[in-house]
Amino acid sequence: MNYGCIGEHLKHSFSKEIHNALSDYDYKIAEIEKDKLEDFIREKNFKAINVTIPYKEAVMPMLDFIDTHAKEIGAVNTVVNRDGKLYGYNTDFFGMNCLFDFAGISPRGKKVGILGTGGTSKTSLAVVKSLGAKEIIRVSRSKKEGVCDYEEFCAYHTDCEIIINTTPCGMYPNTQDTPIDISKFPSLILVVDAIYNPLRSNLIMDAQKKNIAAVGGLYMLVAQAVIASEIFLDKKYSPDTLNSVYQKIFSEKENIVLVGMPGCGKSSIGKLLSKKLNREFIDTDTVITEKIGMPISDFFSLYGEEKFREIEEQTVFDVSKKTSVVIATGGGVPLRGKNVYELKKNGKIYFLDRNPDLIVPTADRPLASTKDAVMEKYKQRFPIYTACADKIIKADSSCDEVAEELLREFKK
Repeated sequence: MNYGCIGEHLKHSFSKEIHNALSDYDYKIAEIEKDKLEDFIREKNFKAINVTIPYKEAVMPMLDFIDTHAKEIGAVNTVVNRDGKLYGYNTDFFGMNCLFDFAGISPRGKKVGILGTGGTSKTSLAVVKSLGAKEIIRVSRSKKEGVCDYEEFCAYHTDCEIIINTTPCGMYPNTQDTPIDISKFPSLILVVDAIYNPLRSNLIMDAQKKNIAAVGGLYMLVAQAVIASEIFLDKKYSPDTLNSVYQKIFSEKENIVLVGMPGCGKSSIGKLLSKKLNREFIDTDTVITEKIGMPISDFFSLYGEEKFREIEEQTVFDVSKKTSVVIATGGGVPLRGKNVYELKKNGKIYFLDRNPDLIVPTADRPLASTKDAVMEKYKQRFPIYTACADKIIKADSSCDEVAEELLREFKK
């Protein structure tokens, strides 16, 4: 391996795509077990690597030189092999700084809570100190010197104005997890989560729901990668590189989610979009049909709508974990707020609003099998569709025309 990223669990990693967008060197992702880490580092069979959870501190004793800044922080995330000597750096500091700029809120004069005590936590501590935080509380599962536990944090530090999550809690594939209940912190004005997969973690989603400013870790990941790549190649990128690469990666990773009435064209338009964008296409009704082993209309007749909605909810939860896909949902998916919540973690929701007069009822749609049923469901669901949608797309024209309009909107 010439260039790459090492860590313990990296199936969630976006680093390869980011570095490929920065330069043309061959960047690989390598999962390394803890007992194999030292052998890998000592062998020095690489030109330069990024180091991520849980090895940012563990690699330090194995290096020949550590940058003063990284030594002060106590964590290394970038290692360069120069003529057999290993040099360690911390580019996360720059990344976290950029994340606060991106959020538009400074820690200066504010009380900050940092969840976790690993390498990213140490970097966050150094950053908020340098930016003039008034008070900093470090939080861990167990109490230790200079660190409180979550129970104490939630009991005595509810006046925190900024919370930074540096733990892997909520990271893919365990996207259902949340490190803390932010409703206990009435003074909160900003939530920062170092997690970037999903694009919007539970913590970020909860903050946004409460109209609290919130930023996920993708911007930080791209920012630190820009500096790491400059160190790798001994070069400087243009000032607009960070934002352009971030926008590219975010748009490539964000799912396109289609909602709307049965028969409005979600599946046909979704397939067209998947071909145009070279993305996987997922139809939740198709997934459910394969899972239950019978047509959905038959399942409705045998087991009823409530049982179907339970299976649909689990299906939505599973497919929502994916990135870079086009998802066509069943007409009733937005009826459950939990479905919308999960879909928005990695996706942008488009309501395909087709005039109900143009929707043809079919027998295989149990809740839209007659014209009267279609009109009634449209009337009931229209406010639900519009409330959950990030964008409404009129879908009265041909599938090709609607797909082109949606594509133009997505590329904005």
